Amino acid sequence: MLVGHEVSTVQRSGWTGVKNGKLLGLAASEFDVFLTMDGNLEFQQNISTLPIAVLVIEAVSNRMEHLVPLLPGILRELGQIPPKSLRKVGA
Repeated sequence: MLVGHEVSTVQRSGWTGVKNGKLLGLAASEFDVFLTMDGNLEFQQNISTLPIAVLVIEAVSNRMEHLVPLLPGILRELGQIPPKSLRKVGA
């Protein structure tokens, strides 16, 4: 669904159980942007110290019916979000 972007999940990457700080570090070593639905992440981590951007998806759930309407905004942000920043898409 995110055509033109390499996508993985925490589970697929083998990072299940890894906590946020370390998880962001692992993601930064492989990706430019970390997508999450964790709305508290910005209060738990100092994003400006990481070489990765964070895109928080604000949706009712992670079910496709709630995520598909957000795809245009997600794709727009993926094309312009700078490193060391946090942006939000959704509700």
